[in-house]
Amino acid sequence: MITKSIPSLFTVANLFLGIVAIILIFPENAKPEVAAMMVIIAMLMDGVDGRVARALNAQSEFGKELDSLSDVISFGVAPAFIMYSVAFQELNPAPAWIITALFPICGALRLARFNVVSGMPGYFIGLPIPAAGGVLATLALFHKDISVSVLMISTLVLSFLMVSTVRYPNFKKVGIPKNAIWVVPIVVAVAVVLGILFPHHLSKIIFIPLVIYALYGLKKNVDRRLPSRKRKRMLENQRQEEAVHSEHSA
Repeated sequence: MITKSIPSLFTVANLFLGIVAIILIFPENAKPEVAAMMVIIAMLMDGVDGRVARALNAQSEFGKELDSLSDVISFGVAPAFIMYSVAFQELNPAPAWIITALFPICGALRLARFNVVSGMPGYFIGLPIPAAGGVLATLALFHKDISVSVLMISTLVLSFLMVSTVRYPNFKKVGIPKNAIWVVPIVVAVAVVLGILFPHHLSKIIFIPLVIYALYGLKKNVDRRLPSRKRKRMLENQRQEEAVHSEHSA
């Protein structure tokens, strides 16, 4: 029974870190760098819980639903609030509130679709909410270097990517051997210590691979669509040539 509960402990830790991230952006705390780091560590927890569940053969519908509910808070609500607190707070309330709310709403829709619609082997359909939340939380740290309009557009793009049909690589097959489970707490502890000691620099560094992953899906989607357009043009050209040929023959 205890073994079956271990994956859920990591999921609850993910949820706890998301709540801490929200608390850390309250005006009396105002630590967006640490808040963003909490989101990043929550991503680690989210990546670990499923792998631990598969390694221990402890997968369940309860764990799946708990994971989705936790993800909405940690990677939907928390990153949106981080961005709002550092970049959108001084804007007109209407667009600022709508864009802020749209991100977790799209994240919730993305998770609901993931739970009921079977995806493609080896791929996620739409940008996973942990990746989108990680990008948004770390992007917020560049609010002094990037204009507010760009940050607003980026938030909208990330929201759209979550509910889109763009395919993203799925690394869930990279599992954890059962005899290596003991390494997980050590990795988590090291990540927490590094996150607390170097929240500002580490979170900005992590932004780079996250945004590359988000852009990679877009690039692959464009590459996949281009050949189909080329084929359509070739077919149209062939039809035109055949039509011209038939006219000459007549």
